Amino acid sequence: MSRRPAAALFALSALMVSTAPQAQYKVVEPDGRVTYTDRPSLAGAARVAPLSLPTDVVASGEALPAALQQPAARFPVTLYTMPTCAPCDNGRNYLRRRGVPFAEKTVTTLADSKAFQSLNLGTEVPVLRIGQQVLRNFSETTWANDLDLAGYPATSRLPNGYRGWEPMPLAMVPPPGPPAVVRAPETPAALPPALEATPNGIRF
Repeated sequence: MSRRPAAALFALSALMVSTAPQAQYKVVEPDGRVTYTDRPSLAGAARVAPLSLPTDVVASGEALPAALQQPAARFPVTLYTMPTCAPCDNGRNYLRRRGVPFAEKTVTTLADSKAFQSLNLGTEVPVLRIGQQVLRNFSETTWANDLDLAGYPATSRLPNGYRGWEPMPLAMVPPPGPPAVVRAPETPAALPPALEATPNGIRF
């Protein structure tokens, strides 16, 4: 019996899978369950948000390759670090080498420290957050396993010259407002010279 029809059928099914439309909507059900689809249902009380996958951008404003768009949308990565921290350097270098787009939040000032405590992430850095998963301290094996589960490619797919890794302070300081305008004290208006009184005491 010839295997050619079966092979053709397999090739056709593979083509259909490879050309299936990407998920373009994030649907949050009333119970909190999240699904991704290209045809969201409008029934019920589910909240639907467009992903706009072809034009998804990271904080740096750079477009992500297709292999990174969905994992970055579903499981965004944030790295919490401090200066002069060797494990932080190791973790940062690993993420960059693997090509993971991530936001780095630095804990440097007292305001940063208070903001970090409010997140209940512990007292040590580095801390890696993948979606809602929190990993404390750097372990390449553990980080790699969780990034694999989140769907991030094992090797970098980012373009050369990618610059989306600029660290930012955890506690964002609002930009200074316009300088206050210092007004010179107003000089009181000069009073008119006193008029001479008429003999009956009436001034004109």
